[in-house]
Amino acid sequence: MPIYEYRCGQCEKQFDATQSVHARVEDTVCPHCQAQSATRLLSTCTTQVKGTKKTGFAEMKAYSMLDERMEKFAKLPPLMGKRATPDSSPPSDPSTGTGGTTEN
Repeated sequence: MPIYEYRCGQCEKQFDATQSVHARVEDTVCPHCQAQSATRLLSTCTTQVKGTKKTGFAEMKAYSMLDERMEKFAKLPPLMGKRATPDSSPPSDPSTGTGGTTEN
C-alpha cells in the first residue's frame, strides 16, 4: 500500500498515512487533532529500474552490435582488388619547399 502525505486543514500539521489506492481524501483523519479536513500533498517518490528497460539500453545494445559487425567486416577480404594500405610516410613539411608545390 502506498504512503500518502497529508496536511490538516485545522491544525496545519503534516502527517503520513498508509492507505489503499482507493481510499478517499475526505475520509482521512488527522492523528493530531482528529479532524477530517486533510488535503493530500504531492510528494516526491523514488523508482528503481531493473533489467533491459533502462533508458538508452536499446541504443547501447544497437551500438555494441554495430561495433561487433564492423570488426567482423574489417577482417573480410575486399570484394574487388586489394585493399589500399595507408601511407606510412610522415606528411611533408610545407616550410621546406619539397612538398611538391612549385613557386613562381
